[in-house]
Amino acid sequence: MSIPIEPLIYGLIFIAVLVMVEGIYLTVFGKSISLNNRVNRRLDMLEKGAGREEVMDQLRKEMSQHLKSRSVPIYSMLAEKAQMANIAFSPAQLIMVMCLLAAVAFMGLTIGTGASLAIRGGVSVVMGVAAVFVWINGKAKKRMSMIAEQLPDAVELMVRSLRVGHPFTSALNIVAKEIPDPLGSEMGMIADESAYGRDVGDALKAMAERLDMQDMRFLAVAVTIQQTSGGNLAEILDGLAKVIRSRFKLFRRVNAITAEAKWSGKFLSGFPLLALVGINIAQPNYYDDVMGTAVFVPACLVVAGFLLANLICMRILVNIKV
Repeated sequence: MSIPIEPLIYGLIFIAVLVMVEGIYLTVFGKSISLNNRVNRRLDMLEKGAGREEVMDQLRKEMSQHLKSRSVPIYSMLAEKAQMANIAFSPAQLIMVMCLLAAVAFMGLTIGTGASLAIRGGVSVVMGVAAVFVWINGKAKKRMSMIAEQLPDAVELMVRSLRVGHPFTSALNIVAKEIPDPLGSEMGMIADESAYGRDVGDALKAMAERLDMQDMRFLAVAVTIQQTSGGNLAEILDGLAKVIRSRFKLFRRVNAITAEAKWSGKFLSGFPLLALVGINIAQPNYYDDVMGTAVFVPACLVVAGFLLANLICMRILVNIKV
């Protein structure tokens, strides 16, 4: 029994298509969309000569365009993740990227495999959509993790600004200038919207719902309560910053405790596949005597089911809500 080369070709084509997504994104937008810049994107656009209203309109469009396209059949499963990742591509451009990647995958499958036209077409479409989904999901996870890590520092900066006598809107402006992306541009949008008349509490609530962050909801509720009932906002936010930082430390501790179980599940599910590859490399004819039996394929399906069940069960066991 020799290892078929076609699955390897399928995997390499998918990896190539996945890398192409990032390449296209960086080619179109360059470093302006990077989350590693010390100067956030909003300030960078202002320094290049764009007006404050123009920058606000551009960022607002990017921050809401994906949720408005949830009615599109294929795009609906990407919309929320794309919004969390704040993908600068419009929904129409992302669909065009999917089509382009599907076409590239189809060409690769045509050159590298002997599959039928129907199989090549179906697999290429799946690869185009899946590559964009995997890329967006990775971007969203990275961005949300960075926002969660930046939020306690941003709230503490607000507290210091309030304690020296600055109003809350000025504290937002300071955060927007001092905090890098992704949170810097988000807070800059709140500051701009409040300057043009929008209620700060409503703007914070909208951002919390768009990002689906519990800590951001706490911040929005704290500001709203202070606006309606009064009180020392600096002390409220100081307590909130401590709570957010404690929650962040608890998340990290839970991740550290469950890391062994997560990797054990992945190892136990991946080791049989690696063993299968190793056996076929060491002795290609090892399974020849049983391949022709009636129970070979059902047994393979049962084993695959158990491996998948192992991953699912381990995922459920370590999914601890904090």
